[in-house]
Amino acid sequence: MDGPSQPDPVPGGDVRFLKILVTTLTTTMIAGLLVIIALFVIRFREAPPLALPDRLELPAGATALSVTTLPDRIIVVTDQDRVLVFDKGGTLRQSATLRTAE
Repeated sequence: MDGPSQPDPVPGGDVRFLKILVTTLTTTMIAGLLVIIALFVIRFREAPPLALPDRLELPAGATALSVTTLPDRIIVVTDQDRVLVFDKGGTLRQSATLRTAE
C-alpha cells in the first residue's frame, strides 16, 4: 500500500554549492579584515597634528571661541570680536577687531 518509492536525494550538488559559498564568504571576510587593519596602520602612521605652545596669553576677560593652526602661526578668535595672531612660540604678533558689515 505504499506509494511509489522515491529515491533518496543525493546532496552532492547542494553540498558543493555550500562549500563554494562558505569558502567565498570566508575569503571575503578575511580580505575585509586585512583592509581594515591596513587602514588603521596607515592612519596611525600619519604625522602628528601641529603642536600648540603650552600657553597662549589672551587679553583680560577674553575667551577663545576658535583656534586655527597654520604651519607658522596660530589664529585665535575671541568672544570680544577680536582676532589674535600668535607665532608658534605663543607670542602675540597681530590683533584686529571684527566689525559687523553694514
